Amino acid sequence: MSRTARPNVLMVLADQHHAGLLGCAGHPQVKTPRLDAFAQTAVRFTDTYCQNPICTPSRVSLLAGQYPHNTGYYGLGGPSPTHLPSLFGHFRQHGYRTAGFGKLHLPTSPHSWIADHVDRFGDTYETADGRFGESHYFTELEARGLRDREDSWHNTTGRYGKSTIGRDSRPSDLPYEFTQERWCAREALRFADEAAADGKPFFVQLAFQKPHHPLLPVQRFWDLYKDDLDLPPTIDQDPSHRPPNFQRMWHLMRQDNEWAYHQPGQTWRDGARRAWRGTLACISQLDDVFGILLDGLDQRGLADHTIVVYGSDHGCYHGIHGLPEKAPGIGSDAIARVPLMIRIPGTTTPGHVCHHLVENIDLAPTLANAAGLPEPDWIDGHDLAPLLRGDDSPLRNAAFTENAVSKAVRFGPYRLTHYPDHVFNGQYPGELYNLEQDPGETKNLYHDPAHRDTVTQGTRLILDWLATTTRVITGMPNNFEGGKLLGKRHYPLAADGKRPSANQPGREPAPDLPNYL
Repeated sequence: MSRTARPNVLMVLADQHHAGLLGCAGHPQVKTPRLDAFAQTAVRFTDTYCQNPICTPSRVSLLAGQYPHNTGYYGLGGPSPTHLPSLFGHFRQHGYRTAGFGKLHLPTSPHSWIADHVDRFGDTYETADGRFGESHYFTELEARGLRDREDSWHNTTGRYGKSTIGRDSRPSDLPYEFTQERWCAREALRFADEAAADGKPFFVQLAFQKPHHPLLPVQRFWDLYKDDLDLPPTIDQDPSHRPPNFQRMWHLMRQDNEWAYHQPGQTWRDGARRAWRGTLACISQLDDVFGILLDGLDQRGLADHTIVVYGSDHGCYHGIHGLPEKAPGIGSDAIARVPLMIRIPGTTTPGHVCHHLVENIDLAPTLANAAGLPEPDWIDGHDLAPLLRGDDSPLRNAAFTENAVSKAVRFGPYRLTHYPDHVFNGQYPGELYNLEQDPGETKNLYHDPAHRDTVTQGTRLILDWLATTTRVITGMPNNFEGGKLLGKRHYPLAADGKRPSANQPGREPAPDLPNYL
């Protein structure tokens, strides 16, 4: 197979995979042999933070390379941001064949945001024009008489038709080769073959559904774990130090009729243990599919010419801190911290583990530069190239996760979450945890007088971050100091990138603009 001049890019995103749930991260229970082996050939980042704890806004930020306060996306769905560029479009503009397969979970009204940015639109649950419950994946299942056994999403929610599988954690009835992840892997490798036949490099994102609920792994992965598994050590943690919404969710999940996997005649802990087993088994299943992808690259002679990324849109509790899913997750490391492993042939130091803070939006400039493309001028992230080469100088002193009103920052050993007064009627302004001394987040230090300066420092970091990264359209006073634009970058205001007036920021601010700060 002939090779193209520029490297291929294969980005794999899990859904709701917390950074700690990997064998190579030291987890004592989960079995992830293929990801662990990949980590020995890649650089693994231990402290990567997503920009939003919800699927759609997190994925928009990752592909756009921008914070949610710049994209404007904080919830599921919504109108397509037709003004917003994406990594797909950037790579396609520079000669790549581009495709997305799996649970892309992007804005689709009136059509998918990235529909015109890709050569192949392969969402497994919806069409490019926003028709839910229709996809090439579903069509294939229907042709094989397997639609009623589809185990990854629609059969438990009723959103895509009649529910045929109860909300449970148990072995799936769907043959392994026809699961969502295996379909994605087949389509991605087929697309790689087509791109190679055309002499083109490819940029492909695979969005696996697991380990998101429903927790329905196939039997072979369910059998990897015993039914008397030890539960996460924080599952019974007293939530009294948490915000009111967290406490309500914690107590709700302990009511007999609310725990999704609590079967008749079982205790609440039986249900929690069943869900924990399903979680670990789902991670082992996606680990195996990731290995199938790597084997496919090897068999095609593409491994040495393909950048491979493994990450996730956000984490999940999965019983950690006593909660089942991801809400309310802005204040928890289990939700905000995600796995990230990157292998760039000829660049990355095999087996290197980086403990510096990075963010999901750093993938946009990193991948563009690694592929030899111009760095997009619409990104907020940093190129991770120095860290990938093994340099030990941090690129940032803080990492941020945000909801529309609440904002969180990781800095040093601390994680601070700020809640505006109106959110909890002024009764709960924030959370502060020392993750090095208290990884279980058992003691909220926010009101501790000894940590008053730390709270001030974290709050100042959040304010400075918003002030220097928020993109402006017009401004008066403007954001110039000494002829230089403050902050990261701002939207060009005209199609040619020029300023309509000297008082408004553009790509190249004039050196003689007055200072109105």
